[in-house]
Amino acid sequence: MFTSRMVPRVLYLHGFASSPNSRKAQFFREKLAMEGVDLAALDLAQGDFAGLTLSGQLEVVERAADGQAVILVGSSMGGYLAALYAARHPEVAALILLAPAFCFHSLWEKELGPEKMAEWRKNGTIPVFHYGEGRQMDLSYGLMEDAKNYEGYPEVGAPGLVFHGVQDPVVSITLPRTFAQGRCNVRLVELHSGHELTDVLDEIWKESKPFLLSRTSLSVSTVETS
Repeated sequence: MFTSRMVPRVLYLHGFASSPNSRKAQFFREKLAMEGVDLAALDLAQGDFAGLTLSGQLEVVERAADGQAVILVGSSMGGYLAALYAARHPEVAALILLAPAFCFHSLWEKELGPEKMAEWRKNGTIPVFHYGEGRQMDLSYGLMEDAKNYEGYPEVGAPGLVFHGVQDPVVSITLPRTFAQGRCNVRLVELHSGHELTDVLDEIWKESKPFLLSRTSLSVSTVETS
């Protein structure tokens, strides 16, 4: 007799101007490794931060998932990408979203204001600080042109666990509240924290562990052999 498992892979999607080596990515990788579960943290920019788009990043996720069942853990922009991907791929088994940047295009418009948005459009690029690289880098306006084509609140059918700080100055708590409202498959956990959530990682793991582990041991089949 042998047991075979079709276990969903866990993919981590980092935030804007971050990297696969972010603190939250490492935290989830280490915690899951202790449970015998591998986590693959994707490099969403693929070496072309200047040409970053949501569509391009979704292609990175699609290639990594390869049509298989996956669990997506996403932070900020990565959380929004995870929701967008899940809305288009029913094989997504579950989602954990950390301060997801819903309404991504509108968030940028609100943050920069009309004058800076117009200047960005005119110049074609804008300098932003890349936390993963630790330096200023140019970002193409193509990100905004592409982002306006995507819905603010993706229709996600997979089970979802959303963590958000009530003091988040970047992505208002009203956004995940709107997303979770009326969705029985989504649970929102509000935390006394800001956008990064690095000060509440233990709380996040306490909720995430049973949610993740119950789904990384799915589809177990036992076969009799002689």
